[in-house]
Amino acid sequence: MIATLGACTAEDAVDRDDLPFEPVYKGIETQLLGDDLVGFIVEMEGARDAIDVEDYATCAVAQYTLIRGYGFARHVRTRVALESGVWRADAVYTVSPALPQGSQTIDAEVTVEDCALRGIPTV
Repeated sequence: MIATLGACTAEDAVDRDDLPFEPVYKGIETQLLGDDLVGFIVEMEGARDAIDVEDYATCAVAQYTLIRGYGFARHVRTRVALESGVWRADAVYTVSPALPQGSQTIDAEVTVEDCALRGIPTV
């Protein structure tokens, strides 16, 4: 038997919105790492990909930022892993009252509203 390998084309690409999405948000763990540096570990099942669990972490930091009386956060890093069907993100952010420098800034109030519309829980 001869197997034929073909190149992937744009038509072969799967749109993530077409993938099954039945999120089960398993919880948020917050770790204060410094005065303005905070870590979050979030876990979920039913994610389509790493983007879904990263969004969960972003929603967590946005609410946390508001609770601290600040308005903004900046993404530092996120590590994502999938093990036995459970997605886990270990993310670190800075929080601040003023818009921080950098390209990965988060307006906490706007983000919390977006999370509520999307049904993603926060802290």
